[in-house]
Amino acid sequence: MSATPRTPFDRVIWVVLDGVGAGELPDAAQFGDQGSDSLGNLGRAFPSKTGRKLALPNLAKMGLGNLTGIDGVPACPAGQGHGAFGKARERSLGKDTTSGHWEMAGLVVSKAFAVYPNGFSQEVIDRWCSENDLPGVLGNKAASGTDIIEELGLEHMRSKKPILYTSADSVWQVAAHEEAFGLERLLKICKSARILCDELQIGRVIARPFVGNPEKGIPFKRTYNRKDYAQLPDRPTLLDLLADRNIHTLGIGKISNIFAGQGIPENIDTQGNTDGIRVLIEQIQTRRNPGQLLFCNLIDFDMLYGHRRDVKGYGEALEEFDRALPEILSAMTPRDLLILASDHGNDPTYRGTDHTREYIPVLAYSSGVPSNGRKGAQNLGIREGFGDVGATVFHALTGESIPASSQLEGKSFLPEMGISV
Repeated sequence: MSATPRTPFDRVIWVVLDGVGAGELPDAAQFGDQGSDSLGNLGRAFPSKTGRKLALPNLAKMGLGNLTGIDGVPACPAGQGHGAFGKARERSLGKDTTSGHWEMAGLVVSKAFAVYPNGFSQEVIDRWCSENDLPGVLGNKAASGTDIIEELGLEHMRSKKPILYTSADSVWQVAAHEEAFGLERLLKICKSARILCDELQIGRVIARPFVGNPEKGIPFKRTYNRKDYAQLPDRPTLLDLLADRNIHTLGIGKISNIFAGQGIPENIDTQGNTDGIRVLIEQIQTRRNPGQLLFCNLIDFDMLYGHRRDVKGYGEALEEFDRALPEILSAMTPRDLLILASDHGNDPTYRGTDHTREYIPVLAYSSGVPSNGRKGAQNLGIREGFGDVGATVFHALTGESIPASSQLEGKSFLPEMGISV
């Protein structure tokens, strides 16, 4: 007779649908985001861009349509569907990638990262240029990444001055041409900027490489060689707690960058959603040892479509993930748990180009969860913090609640799924 496993699951597959929000938070007006609803507004706008309704049948079975009204994605009736659905409110004082991911990992950001909507001081820029032998910078303002490349790309190629810009988020972003300036040089000057940005309390330094030459008929295009340099979390997150218990975390996509590598011993960089989904499925199929977290960020909803307010691209990217879901689920065993979540909203129909302050969707599934007489997808309700996602990951892999001594926050929703340890 085999021994009863000491943990509910051998593996957790945690996928962040970057920038996919589920409706404005109660404090959205404080962020200028009233009326934002990434999924709901997408459903309403998608037919006018494509001539058809949004189609997400597999996500609908998990209860996505129960979180906010989405044209084309019906709510899952009681007793139907599978898994569990809910949405979570953000407690951190921000709507950026770093605070969203950190809070999911238990670390609530109680003091917002600093923002510089009018650009950075000349003193700071002069110091950075001196330390890196730069002839100066172009831009130094809040701007759309694609717009500022169009505006200043040719001048950058001629002058060799990097393009420095920011946004409503706490970011120091540097765009440079991969050939005219050099990718390695771009990464080097961004690493240098990370030291400055620690002093300025800026959440992320982002290297934004691009290619092309409009003078030769080749439009500028950003590449997937971007690199994020995040501020170090100010205390251990649940990823560190997992490592202390010999549970291995594999990052897929930009996960390691967001946590500055802390608690993530291994990461596979990817080239957008399609590549990320491919790598995720491959790793689910091959990494069969128990005691593993596969932690994947799919970036295109945010980087390619949300910021650019591309309704068609955003919707089609969700449909691509929806089509991949059956293969993801079939690669899983009954001892695997899938959790889908997000880090913030990025409503592709909203004014401006910045993130939006929204609930995040929380969907979960395992074929090994006992029904206990309950049928259909289970309603997890509104979770009081993103940290419930990480607390559930920790609970699933260790059989424990997050220890109070860690000062991390979150409440596991495994009991609502009918799982007790």
